[in-house]
Amino acid sequence: MIIPTAEPFFFPGGPVGCLLVHGFTGTPKEMRWLGEYLAGQGHSVLGVRLTGHATQIEDMARTRWQDWLVSVEDGYRYLSGIADKIYVIGISLGGVLSLTFASARLTPGCPVAGVVALAAPYSIPINPRLVPALKFISLFKKTNPKAPSDWQDKEAEKLHTAYPVDPIKGALEFNLLLSEMYAGLPLVTAPALLIYSKDDQTVRPQDKHAELIYEKLGSPEKQLVWIEKSGHNLARDLQRQTVFKAVADFIVEVSGSLE
Repeated sequence: MIIPTAEPFFFPGGPVGCLLVHGFTGTPKEMRWLGEYLAGQGHSVLGVRLTGHATQIEDMARTRWQDWLVSVEDGYRYLSGIADKIYVIGISLGGVLSLTFASARLTPGCPVAGVVALAAPYSIPINPRLVPALKFISLFKKTNPKAPSDWQDKEAEKLHTAYPVDPIKGALEFNLLLSEMYAGLPLVTAPALLIYSKDDQTVRPQDKHAELIYEKLGSPEKQLVWIEKSGHNLARDLQRQTVFKAVADFIVEVSGSLE
């Protein structure tokens, strides 16, 4: 059963489609405000639910990164029934999935008009040498505590819906997915927008996630935007309206150049 308020959402609109992908342990809800904004611009919007999310955390132990990518592909094929151009827009894990999907390396026949990644990590804090041990540990210890909150808008944080802990097996799958993103980044040819916060304590600016992804992206048209006064959840936190406008402006700019 899906957690109340965490259901996928769909707003039918015009021929430009926006496929929104939420983050690790999150739900479609964290992309809904952005979805409502883009629907207000006249676009058709679909917020997908990644497999194993928005139900119960035990479900994540049974999912693999391939399942998450299939969730994105299913959303793409549904949206392509009404949209002529599709933009894939994801946050954190959703950003990694969006970039991986846009490469078309694993999803041939699914061209995208553009890709947007919000706070997408280039790596997560797992030492490769510890992966075998973590696989064994995950048989007995299923979860880890979440990192301390970096939300700037505490009222918005109260409305946030996500699993309260991080599943160890899920983190291992996330780590495997990153290898797929690395292989796909040079193959991305669609216009790309990367948005990061200087106050993100999960994907920290000093760790150069943004620069590494930007450098390896094959897109001939790519933009990197930095904002301040927001934590990791760019689509819900204090500067969300700035993020929404940047995404909407990017879509207008690219859609105009594709005509």
